[in-house]
Amino acid sequence: MRPKHLAIQLSKLTPHPCKDVTLEQYATEGDLAAYWMLAVDQLDGLEGKAVADLGAGNGILGIGALLLGARRVVFVETDEEALEVLRSNVASLEGGLADRADVIAARVGHDNIPLNDVDLVVMNPPWGVQRERADRPFLEAAFTSAGRAVHVLHSDRASHVEAVAASHGWEAEAVLRTEFRLPPTYEHHAKRTGTTDVQCWRFHRTGDAKLLHETDE
Repeated sequence: MRPKHLAIQLSKLTPHPCKDVTLEQYATEGDLAAYWMLAVDQLDGLEGKAVADLGAGNGILGIGALLLGARRVVFVETDEEALEVLRSNVASLEGGLADRADVIAARVGHDNIPLNDVDLVVMNPPWGVQRERADRPFLEAAFTSAGRAVHVLHSDRASHVEAVAASHGWEAEAVLRTEFRLPPTYEHHAKRTGTTDVQCWRFHRTGDAKLLHETDE
């Protein structure tokens, strides 16, 4: 699928409501989600894979995975308003894609989330700006999952992410560095849109640098 085509489809989704500042709900835009998920597909082959989207928001990452051939996506979200939007976006999918989606209302790090049969984990977790270490439950869940690769979008200044991964036996690869647009979602923001530098990381288990689609052949 061409990046522009995927970006258009993802941009048509109902956006994340982004109302709870304590959850650091910063929505991933369609263009960035499309290019990132195409990179995930190129690196790890989404076709036929089981994917977990942690802190799924409106579902843009997991839906991108479904559109690129994932056989199953587990969407995990805790915010009720975001869940309503997520369920609506999943229900709008055509071609049987909605049947390949599982939406779980759960809080990462507090509730039991089944991640023992996923191939990949993707997420744009809270970055810990409003609440220190808010990303740790997400990182812990991903690095203790059964996944063979973990893809994370995080602040470019987050030097701790590689260390957390290494402590669980994972190695890091930088996939994409870009600007992340921050619209004035919350009252404490200025009225104009801002940007911040982000990094898209791929993590694989130490000693397992082969791509998933190569090991599956």
